[in-house]
Amino acid sequence: MSLHINAKPGEIAERVLLPGDPLRAKWIAETFLENPVCYNKIRGMYGYTGLYKGKPVSVQGSGMGIPSALIYYHELINHYGTKTLIRVGTAGAYQEELQLRDLVLAMAASTNSAINQPKFRGASFAPTADPELFLKAVDYSRENNIAFKAGNVLSSDRFYEEDPEIFRIWAKHGVLCAEMETACLYTVAAEYKVKALSILTISDSLVTREECSPEDRESSFEEMVLMALAITQE
Repeated sequence: MSLHINAKPGEIAERVLLPGDPLRAKWIAETFLENPVCYNKIRGMYGYTGLYKGKPVSVQGSGMGIPSALIYYHELINHYGTKTLIRVGTAGAYQEELQLRDLVLAMAASTNSAINQPKFRGASFAPTADPELFLKAVDYSRENNIAFKAGNVLSSDRFYEEDPEIFRIWAKHGVLCAEMETACLYTVAAEYKVKALSILTISDSLVTREECSPEDRESSFEEMVLMALAITQE
């Protein structure tokens, strides 16, 4: 077991879905997996393994923000041999055409975090999705008539910005939405040669100021989860 995940070797699948909210991890496991078994409750960060269409899949909460998420991503890869990591999270829209509950596939992740600067000696690294997983998600969307947007997202260290209009700088350069973890997921996946993809559901809009309820954020967004589960099967 690792410091933050109380699982024995073999209890976590090679394919893991990664919601930030541990209660969403519980909801995903109990709603979509056959015979889910809880392998982790440390710090209330639930983790489960079960079967989806006969294949083992795990779901692990990772918390909010890059420092928290990076701990779980690192331990899943280095202590438990995870090979495919798919973030299933929520995001705030930066573009007017993005509506509540729309799906976004993160091709790349900009960030205002400084976490990569020491690693790359002050230079900028551009974290990108695994192309194979990305294309599988695109194919699944087209085959099932699911609308989506694909492009650059912002992984922000700040949930509450002092300047509420600063998002317009990112929006001007085509960034679709903001979330808090994808940049570190793509970076650690690149470092350890594993596959990663972020599938995001728009839960609020900085343009229109609309937002989903906390209950929706915790136990909804089935389309995103079904897409993530489908692309773990191939």
